[in-house]
Amino acid sequence: MPPTSLSPAARQWLSEAGRALSEGRADLAEQPLRRVLAEAPGFANALFLYGIACQMRGDSITAAEYLRKAAKQRPDDPSTLTTLGGALYDSGATDEAFVYLRRATELAPKQASTWYNLGKALKLHWQLDEAADALQRALNLDERHIAARNTLADIFTIRGNIPDAVAQYRKSLALQPDQAQAWQGLANLKTEPLTLADAGQIHHILQNQQLSNDDRISLGFSLYKALEDQRDYAGAFQALLEANALKRQLVQWDAVAGHGHVDAIANVFRDPSPVPLDPVLGHEVIFIASLPRSGSTLVEHILASHPLVEGANEISDLSQVLDEESKRRGKEFPHWVPDASAEDWARLGKDYLARTARWRTKRPYFTDKGLLNWQWVGAIRAMLPGAKIINCHRDPVETCFACYRQLFSEGIHFSYDLEDLASYYNDYQCLSDYWQERYPDQMLDLAYETLVQEPEAQIRRLLAFCQLPFDVACLSPHQTQREVHSTASAAQVRQPIRGDTARSPRYQDFLKPLIQRLNR
Repeated sequence: MPPTSLSPAARQWLSEAGRALSEGRADLAEQPLRRVLAEAPGFANALFLYGIACQMRGDSITAAEYLRKAAKQRPDDPSTLTTLGGALYDSGATDEAFVYLRRATELAPKQASTWYNLGKALKLHWQLDEAADALQRALNLDERHIAARNTLADIFTIRGNIPDAVAQYRKSLALQPDQAQAWQGLANLKTEPLTLADAGQIHHILQNQQLSNDDRISLGFSLYKALEDQRDYAGAFQALLEANALKRQLVQWDAVAGHGHVDAIANVFRDPSPVPLDPVLGHEVIFIASLPRSGSTLVEHILASHPLVEGANEISDLSQVLDEESKRRGKEFPHWVPDASAEDWARLGKDYLARTARWRTKRPYFTDKGLLNWQWVGAIRAMLPGAKIINCHRDPVETCFACYRQLFSEGIHFSYDLEDLASYYNDYQCLSDYWQERYPDQMLDLAYETLVQEPEAQIRRLLAFCQLPFDVACLSPHQTQREVHSTASAAQVRQPIRGDTARSPRYQDFLKPLIQRLNR
């Protein structure tokens, strides 16, 4: 039977752990919690707090293990069930997660936090109707629940309802003027101008020495946008420089290792792949291979405007297939490629198609614009020889600067330093040129600048390559109503195709180190 009381020492340890967690210091909470659990292994509150500590440091699997134990003792405690649901979702057990998250709302229907946590998970799972309903219920219960409001604004952005997104972000800022995530969301729309007053307010908030690094970074990127909108390009670049420098300190990126990985990919695919067992396997798939901020969202939106094509956005299925094969073989990709037979590649291709079947329930073709597709072209050709591949690229300086001024939600760690960006782009260009030369008939070379200057000619060329009949809707993609999961581009693709989007000329003097390193 679980203990109902603790020794004075254990109570003190539990108190220390609670204080540490309230300050965001999971590292300081774990040792006292281990001491409590050593004395009382089944003590529910210690199990609960230890689960929270594990979740805070990113170990969702261990977090779920301890939170399950706590939930067995507290089956009707909404806080425990909500926290368990979050850990389960993060660990990949989504079905079980929603059971606990929904149960928490049943137990506490008037508690805004339970509805918010359900809505957040549903949004991440792309069940946007139900997510919006849950988030609105949270706001009906507590209009000052800023996280719920910002998440609802994100959903409006994804769906192209930009006025309502702006209204929600502005409401968050009216309630909490220093709310960094609301400023970032507003700036990230890109189509909504920020004012001189906005710039002054953000600058004032940044004077607070108690800001967290994450908030300081978000506000720095927002200040860049506000100052650029005032045509203060020197001030804007300085804000961008400081925000990127701080972000770079917090992420891990090894340009030398990245270059070696790209070289290894090119080397293993120099020898011909085995003759495919089924040369049309994967004919349903249109891969878009590009760097971020290179026009890939526009290309996908054009294709998804066609009645036969579903836009799947940046899906992770190909990455999962290759990762699982690497684990099975005990070798990292691409080092197992020389050992793969035609049967192996066909198996992997069929696995990918099975995983992505959800994208073909309404339309026969779908797009995959995973951010590492440019590295995996050789594998795509071997796995799915019938697939189409679009090599979408943009001016090197524009691409790198577009990445540099974007605060990404996760990954893309090469983008916070101009030297890292130049190195990454050079690797991308070398490998893409290699693929284009090796697979000229299976890979369409599509330049963003040509697309926006000659939209009809290039769109017809794109559709012909994909063996799709011409459809006039593809010429007006901004009128297409669909969910665009890349919030960095979601507002921009709702506008007519424009040829005047270049930003780097305004910053030429500041970008000289980048320009000098590109294509060296």
